[in-house]
Amino acid sequence: MSVERIRIFDTTLRDGEQSPGCSMDLAEKVRLARQLQSLGVDVIEAGFPIASEGDFEAVKAVAAECRNVTVAALCRTAEQDVRRAAEALRGAAKPRIHTFVATSDLHLEYKLKKTRAEVIDMTREAVRLARNFTDEVEFSAEDATRSDINYLCEVFEAAAAAGATILNAPDTVGYAFPAEYAELVRTVRERVVGDRDITISVHCHNDLGLAVANSLAAIDAGARQIECTVNGIGERAGNASLEEIVMAMRVRADRVPFETGIDGRQLFPTSQMLSQIIGFGVQPNKAIVGRNAFAHEAGIHQHGVISNPLCYEIMTPESVGVPANALVLGKHSGRHALALRYAELGYSFDASELDSIYQGFTKLADRKKRIYDQDLISLIETETVLRHEAARIATDWASSAAA
Repeated sequence: MSVERIRIFDTTLRDGEQSPGCSMDLAEKVRLARQLQSLGVDVIEAGFPIASEGDFEAVKAVAAECRNVTVAALCRTAEQDVRRAAEALRGAAKPRIHTFVATSDLHLEYKLKKTRAEVIDMTREAVRLARNFTDEVEFSAEDATRSDINYLCEVFEAAAAAGATILNAPDTVGYAFPAEYAELVRTVRERVVGDRDITISVHCHNDLGLAVANSLAAIDAGARQIECTVNGIGERAGNASLEEIVMAMRVRADRVPFETGIDGRQLFPTSQMLSQIIGFGVQPNKAIVGRNAFAHEAGIHQHGVISNPLCYEIMTPESVGVPANALVLGKHSGRHALALRYAELGYSFDASELDSIYQGFTKLADRKKRIYDQDLISLIETETVLRHEAARIATDWASSAAA
């Protein structure tokens, strides 16, 4: 008996990047997109092409680079937005246009200054135009969880009739509770989707700490695509965490009997790569990928884990790609041990780079008894800053000398 699959729609490059301090340049976006493809996501939302030339080029570059995954571009329900998204996706092997408009009366009155009828017309026209460019068109009703359910279904029906293949009901401000969110998804499934080949998607924010719980509740109600981000980054309190959703489904397959295409062993390396790119890591007690996720300090816990890891671990570190660290790094560790640990974390350096990092490592080891992975990542960031500063000083000196 085959197990039904849940599509993982990763929006780290788009919604995640909107988090303060999480901006990425083009090369970093392409690098992370490659890793997301290796991770096994089904969809990469690469950007919002109309927003900036940088976003346009990022979508274009990711579409050219990632040929085994669907690449989505976000756009409002406006003709120029849709055409710009289509242009950015022109070279994609599997393109998707993702168009959205707000549907709550609050947004209609104060942000859009539109009537309900006008929003339905905008939806219909945008989806119909998008279908001229791609077979996959996703429509999102922004602020769905604070929208009138009858009107929300009217808008979704207009989108479906115009050719939308995915209907997304976002909890834009992280307002919903799991039971009511599940009821919303169930209503859309029964009143709009029916037996049509249309996927219901959900996109949850974490303002009340319920993004993952809401996403899982939505699956039970009929959603078959989950929109999420690596490390849960995103606007305000962030988005549903990709790694938490995937491992919740995997560990509790008895309650959520579905599969994804995610390679669990790539979860930790992907998390680490993102942390290195944006310049800060996850909190130590972050589920799945935090430094303490598999750490045990209490004596009774340590005894239980030594006797049988299942006493206190519901998954193995190896299942999410956390390397088994047999090396204890301290002030007596050599360059080889340091290089090996960095290699386990996914980093490699030439001899001069390793020398510079090693000098910083020895100074840190003199001050700290325990050297954690995040300390090692911070050393890379510090070394990069110092190298750039040295290059700037050298350039300034050369300019002064020439003058």
